[in-house]
Parts: sequence; structure tokens; C-alpha cells
Amino acid sequence: MSNLFKTNLYLKAFGFFKIPLIFYVNPKVILLNSEEIKVAIPLNRRTRNHYGSMYFGALAVGADISVGLFAMSLVKKSGADMLLLFKDFQIEFHQRAEGETIFSCRDHEKINNQIALVLRDRKRVNEQVCGQAFVPSVSKDPVCSFKLTVSLKQRV
Repeated sequence: MSNLFKTNLYLKAFGFFKIPLIFYVNPKVILLNSEEIKVAIPLNRRTRNHYGSMYFGALAVGADISVGLFAMSLVKKSGADMLLLFKDFQIEFHQRAEGETIFSCRDHEKINNQIALVLRDRKRVNEQVCGQAFVPSVSKDPVCSFKLTVSLKQRV
């Protein structure tokens, strides 16, 4: 089994058993490596608002998954056992998401530095991580930019 297949299987199970809204919007990880993650959410009956664009709740789920799953994959790669929470969330909408939306996060350096600080200081560390969402079928310009403050703490 490929790592991408395993990641998507984990995401579906996590959504089904822990956070049903993630399962409901049916996200799919299309790229995951040590430098970047890309998550796709389809525009369909479940994610579309009455204006025909993606509902902002579905956009929030995509931002959550792209940053959270990316951070957890980097934590796992480090071999550490950590707890992840989101401290705050900011999103700026630039245009309507009128197609399948791709959520991207490339802040691997910030997250890796955060992991190193947690391991060194053994205290909770907060770091603001940024990402963007695109609808490639419509435009190369981002439909939204988001910032989530990731809070990591080593599990005791």
C-alpha cells in the first residue's frame, strides 16, 4: 500500500470515528511529503452553499485538515509522541470557491522548529502556520488564505 493510500484511509477512519464532519465533506490527500501537503475537497451537494460555491464550513475543514494532518505527519516522522490542538484560526476570503478546492500548506520549517522546541523545552509551544486554497479549474489565484495557530505538547 502506498503512503498516500494509507493516509487517506487514516483520514476517513479518523473522520468516521472522531470528527464526522471531516468524513461528511470527503476530503482526499493528493500530496504529502516532508515539505508540503495538498488536500482536495470536492464541490458537491454536501459542500456547496445556496450560491453554488463552497460553504465556508467546508473551507474551514479543508484548512484544518491541511495544517493538522501536515503537522501530525511531521511529528510522526520525528518519532515524538505529541498532542496537537488549534489555538486560533483566521481566514481571509479572496473569491468564491466554485469547484474542487485544493488546500495547501508549505510551512514545514515552522512546524519542524516547533517540534524541536517542544522536544528541547518539554513545554507547550504555539506556532502560527499559514496555507492557501485554490480552485485550479477556475483560476491560479487563491480563493482564500488561512492561518492556524498550532499548539504542540509532548505527551507524558
